Amino acid sequence: MSTTLPLFWHLSSANKKERFDASVKLISALEHFQSQFVPKPAQEESEDEAEDAQEGDAAKAKSLDTLNAQDVSYSIRRLIRGLASPRESSRLGFAVALTELLSRIDTVTCSQIVTLIIDSSKTQGSVSGQEERDVLFARLFGLTSVIQSGLLLRDTPLPTSASSSTIASSLSSYKEVLEHLLALGEKKSWLRESAWFSLNLAVDALGKSQIAWKDEALEATIQAVYTENKGWTPEKIALTLKLQELAPEQDWRKLLAPTFKQPELLSTGNLATLAKIIKETAAHEGDESEGPKTGGWKPQVHFVWDMLLDQVLPDAASGRTPQGSFPEFFRIVVDESLFATTSSPERKYWGFQVFQKALPRVGADDIPMLFTKNFMRSWINHLSKSDRYLHKIARQVAADIQNVVKQNPTSGCTLILQLTGAHGSRQFDRLTKTKTVETILTSMDAAGIQSYIAYLLEQVDDQQSPEKSDIQAVNARRAWVVDQLAALVRNGAIPKDDAWVRAILDWFVVHGLFVVKKKAEKSPVAALHTVPTPAFSEELRKSCRERLLGCLADLTGQTTVVKGDSKTLKSSAVATDGQFWISKVLGTIEQLEKESKHVTPLNEVENDEQQLRQKARQLIKRLDTISGEQQEAAKGAQLLLSATLLHQYCANEEEADSDTLEKGRKPRKPAAGEEPTEAEPEPVDVLVDAVIGFLEKATAYMRAVANQVFSLLSGSVQESTIDLILTQLERRTPEELAAHEDEDEEMDDEEASDEEEEESSPESDEEEEDADEEEDLELRRKIEEALRVNGIEAATGESDEESEELMDDEQMMALDEQLAAVFRARANEKKPGKDVDAQREATHFKNRVLDLVDSFLKKQPTNPLVLRVLLPLADLVLGTGRDEKQLSDKATGILRSRIGKSKDVPSNMDVEVAIEVLKELHSRARKAPSADVLSTLAQCTVFLARSLFHAAAQDQVLDIYRQSLADFVTRKASRLNSAFFQEFIRRHPDAAWALRSDLLDLTGKAVNVYRQCQAFSLLHTLITQVHPAVRTPD
Repeated sequence: MSTTLPLFWHLSSANKKERFDASVKLISALEHFQSQFVPKPAQEESEDEAEDAQEGDAAKAKSLDTLNAQDVSYSIRRLIRGLASPRESSRLGFAVALTELLSRIDTVTCSQIVTLIIDSSKTQGSVSGQEERDVLFARLFGLTSVIQSGLLLRDTPLPTSASSSTIASSLSSYKEVLEHLLALGEKKSWLRESAWFSLNLAVDALGKSQIAWKDEALEATIQAVYTENKGWTPEKIALTLKLQELAPEQDWRKLLAPTFKQPELLSTGNLATLAKIIKETAAHEGDESEGPKTGGWKPQVHFVWDMLLDQVLPDAASGRTPQGSFPEFFRIVVDESLFATTSSPERKYWGFQVFQKALPRVGADDIPMLFTKNFMRSWINHLSKSDRYLHKIARQVAADIQNVVKQNPTSGCTLILQLTGAHGSRQFDRLTKTKTVETILTSMDAAGIQSYIAYLLEQVDDQQSPEKSDIQAVNARRAWVVDQLAALVRNGAIPKDDAWVRAILDWFVVHGLFVVKKKAEKSPVAALHTVPTPAFSEELRKSCRERLLGCLADLTGQTTVVKGDSKTLKSSAVATDGQFWISKVLGTIEQLEKESKHVTPLNEVENDEQQLRQKARQLIKRLDTISGEQQEAAKGAQLLLSATLLHQYCANEEEADSDTLEKGRKPRKPAAGEEPTEAEPEPVDVLVDAVIGFLEKATAYMRAVANQVFSLLSGSVQESTIDLILTQLERRTPEELAAHEDEDEEMDDEEASDEEEEESSPESDEEEEDADEEEDLELRRKIEEALRVNGIEAATGESDEESEELMDDEQMMALDEQLAAVFRARANEKKPGKDVDAQREATHFKNRVLDLVDSFLKKQPTNPLVLRVLLPLADLVLGTGRDEKQLSDKATGILRSRIGKSKDVPSNMDVEVAIEVLKELHSRARKAPSADVLSTLAQCTVFLARSLFHAAAQDQVLDIYRQSLADFVTRKASRLNSAFFQEFIRRHPDAAWALRSDLLDLTGKAVNVYRQCQAFSLLHTLITQVHPAVRTPD
């Protein structure tokens, strides 16, 4: 025993692995001891057994020593006693070891072990509640160990017994275990579920065994459960399901009566009673004495639910036929019981757990059966607010639903129909503040998306809906359909398919720009297959146009893989066939304009505008045929013209004008500070000028098109094009912005203002005069108040002289200050928010222009025009105020990512221009306001230095760095720091080696000791960075 005693301590460890290791070592040691044990001779054994028979059951335990080694018999007793220990995980560790030991040895009988368990778990005298719980749990765990080890139904005789008739188990020992388990369940309500679970394990083992007294054991079990115990509990339901399979010949109608009407437990007539029992309420209201009392509520759902679901939703691999009707079962037993309006949150919590268990079992066709009325109401209520009791479990249910779709994408459409259907809400995600529907959509396949779109389009003109006569309800449903269709296109996580994306865009075109007169069933445009009744309202048509442009904005920014004849390319704004999405929409519009029999345009256009549109289409077709080096630029021009034409179709009457397409071919008016030039502009400048005009529009469609067009045109930009873009970044005062806007408005609306002057009526003039008079009266009142405060009455023509005589110098000064305050307030009241709004709009516009600069640097890193961008961006970083900090941050990000991290250098650049730019950057660095700004400028100077090194201009670069070094070391007010030069030394150590002499000389001229130390630090960095082969003696 000296080798096994230390192992018992580790059986109580809270660490699972440590408990298992101790169990393995203990069982291995005991098996070894038992294999070496020699039992007593048969004669002595016979005498001992005779004595045991005379002494009774108390001597059974002593007979352990007869057939087992001393260590084994001691360990059995020690493990049984340890089941009552409350220390850490003793009960778990000792139960596992006891179960394993009983399954390994064949020298003990069931009655011996049960006797030891019962004797060690008796309560003696007055014990505390904790001690009573310990011994009851010890008895439960001990009996469970006997069942799980197989000892309960072992029909082999003891190998060393004097008589071969001594069997390890017997019917009497089975009845004894059954009796003790039923007694445990009756003694404490909180032990009943665990005790009956062990009883279910015993019945399972009995069904699989071939023991001789199997039928008698089943009969004894039925007698004890149904005849001697009339009450019904969830545990009894679970055991009944097992016994009905093992003993179908029994008269179950009689055994289940009078509680159940039918012998089949899951028949529809029994479900209401079954629901009451499983809900743990009395089977008959007002007769609660029939059912045993329940213990405290537990968050874990009862084990009977797994058995019930196995019956109504058996696994396909098991080959079993379903028992009863699952829809009826779920509706009566779950929805109308656990999710009833009167159910407590605890019962609803169980209901959510049952739903989680049932969800992975049902097929795609049976999923709607789960989303019943009461369940959906409870789920949405608890999911919508985080302070609800069951919010956490409700979110777990949502996550489980999403996981089901990921594993089986074909079920996605069915689930969405339930969430947005009759028992759910069309605004499910908004109502619950989740992304459940959106996440399901991202996990669906193309066929599922197509099915969902078909469902949505059916809702547009649903004749079966009870809302058919309610126009407001119909419009609300259609508005929801419009939003859902747009969300499918605009959600980048949903895998796109050209077929359904095109169908949605065509639907928006038909209902946003045309009126369907007659359905065309053979038309390739699916939206013409039905005529909506009632017709779409103007608000819905406007929403269709807005969603159309919004979808195209997202599609324009998305990248698509285009498969060509020889290679695969990634392109933006196009479908998989390489055609622009905007061009596809224009093709649909052109096709619909020809089908005058079935549709009519929403707005009639004049002949001049129609001719202009036709010319634009002809130009688009010509641009589409261009190939070679100009193909990309031609694509950009094509996209610009197509987007302008489509915007002309979709723009509202007040926004649209007949000159829209003409403006796309003419340069914009010069901005404030620009000098208009008489020379004919470059074609690319005209296009980029139109792009900048798009950026001035505060719509996602215009911005997306502008960025994509410029990306295509970036390879053709000229020096004048860059200047045109950079001019937009110049800082202007709010007064200049407002004046420029007023000037534009005067130039654009000159004719309109003339017409308004002719049509202006005397009444309007009188209204303006009245308004001016009111403002004058308010000003007069404030002046009189200021005079009154100083003891001066308002002038009446009679007291002027007296007032003048009474005023002295101090009164006059006080009066002047108050009058000045009145007039200042009056001046501030005029156009209060105009300057602020103009500055804000200008900042937003510059942000969009910076997107063009970023696109140019990304697409053309080797273009020599990159040099022209550096100084304006640096000035934007240095010169913006607090109101334009966003601009400064964005410019900093562009310089750091596109310039500082660039691996390319401009080719064929003008060396003189590059040197001048480098000098200017160093000059600005010497006055940098912060270390962050200086770090950004350092990256730009390193980029330029590398570019000049490739152009063999190393000497000029070093001269500029020498001047900056001298400024840093010798001038106290210099804003430079050592990191500015360390960046250059680390990137170009070979070239920087030429600065070693200058650094040495400057250490003696340092303005202070700190700068001298910094110079030595730079010299140290230089020496450590340079390869030894580069170092040459002076």
